[in-house]
Amino acid sequence: MSAVPNFQLSHLASLFISIAVGAAIVFLRLRAANRPTTLRKIMIPPVAMSSGFLMFAAPQTHVPWLWALAAFAAGALFFAYPLIRTSKLELRDGQIILIRSKMFIVLLLSLLIIRLVLHDVLEAYITIPQTAALFFILAFGMILVWRLTMVRKFLRLQQTAKTERQ
Repeated sequence: MSAVPNFQLSHLASLFISIAVGAAIVFLRLRAANRPTTLRKIMIPPVAMSSGFLMFAAPQTHVPWLWALAAFAAGALFFAYPLIRTSKLELRDGQIILIRSKMFIVLLLSLLIIRLVLHDVLEAYITIPQTAALFFILAFGMILVWRLTMVRKFLRLQQTAKTERQ
């Protein structure tokens, strides 16, 4: 028999995967910085992520509506704000460039740590699929609000660029 209980191995595997995914996101964000952006590039993440709502076809992921609303609100109100503050769009040579502050990576890592801590707390009270569902809703609320704010800024800059060309 193993000296490490199975639940600890699955917990460690989950932690490792979360850290690996977090590191991959940080790497991708660093590569995308200071490059021209388009409306499509801004909107693809929330549109693509929306397919994750298919998880709710499985009954074990069902959570009360109030919990889902609270998770969405937490993402939209608390977690989106720092992302909005650390992502700026700038007009350069007729192109709209996404400028990320140096705090953006620190912020992403902080959000990952908060997520890992909250995940452990919630797992003590609800099932793992329900925990995953709530964190998906939280992340969707965060990304949707962040990206919609970027769309508004993008369209404003696009209008400014058109005005300057005339």
